[in-house]
Formats: sequence, C-alpha cells, structure tokens
Amino acid sequence: MNFPIPNRIVLRALVALEVFGALSALVGAILALALNGAGVPLTYLANSPFSSFTVPGLLLGVVIGGTQAAAAAALLTRSRSGLLLSAVAGFGMLIWIFAELAIIQQYSWLQAVYFVHGGTELLLVIALLGIAPAIAAPMHSSNEALTHR
Repeated sequence: MNFPIPNRIVLRALVALEVFGALSALVGAILALALNGAGVPLTYLANSPFSSFTVPGLLLGVVIGGTQAAAAAALLTRSRSGLLLSAVAGFGMLIWIFAELAIIQQYSWLQAVYFVHGGTELLLVIALLGIAPAIAAPMHSSNEALTHR
C-alpha cells in the first residue's frame, strides 16, 4: 500500500528546487552578460529581436531567477503567497524553455532538465494544494503546509 509523502518533505523539496533554480538562473545570467552567451554562438539569436545575450541574460537573472528566489523566500517565511509564487516560478521556467526553443531553434539536454524542473515544481504545488493526494497528504487548511514543518 502506498502512503503519501508528508507535506513537510514535499515542501522542502519544492524549496530546494526553487533555490537551485534561482542560483542556476543567476549563474546563467552572469555568464550571458559577462561572456556574451558563454560560448553559445551569437548566430542562435539570428531569428530573434536580440543582437546580443544582454537582454536574454537580464531576463533570465531577474525574471526567472527572481521568481524562483521570491517563491523560495515566501515558502521559507511561511507566507500565504508561497504556493502561488511557486506556481508562477514553475510556469515561468516552462515558458522560458519554450521561448528559448522557439527563438534559438536548437536543442540542448539542459533544456530538458529545466523543463522537468519547472514541471516538477508545478507537480509539487499541486500536491501541496491537495489536488494530487497520491503524492502528498491533502492539507486540512490552505496554510497547513506552511505552518507544519
């Protein structure tokens, strides 16, 4: 018989994913800005509105990294907006990968990793909301996952 994972473990996994997402977006942004793409050929931007990796690097660091960091901070401080911010961060990651694939029209295994990352964040949010009780025990109140650690 399968038993759902306790909410505190699911919550910790979600925070860990968000911290990793924020840090890796920050590193990616620094590499994009400091090294103009960190070895990614500028020709990948030929079908885009960008002539360098400056704007994509800023978007990666501020928007993707920022939402990941904000979601992790909200969960760690037990803010009521934690799960909403986590969903925004997960969707943001998915949108980033879709947009990147559409713009550069090149595939990298890292895109698959970050797509799974964003999808996993959304799955954990769904579990904590009680929509997927097979994954995590349903919460009794909307703030239970944030108050029981």
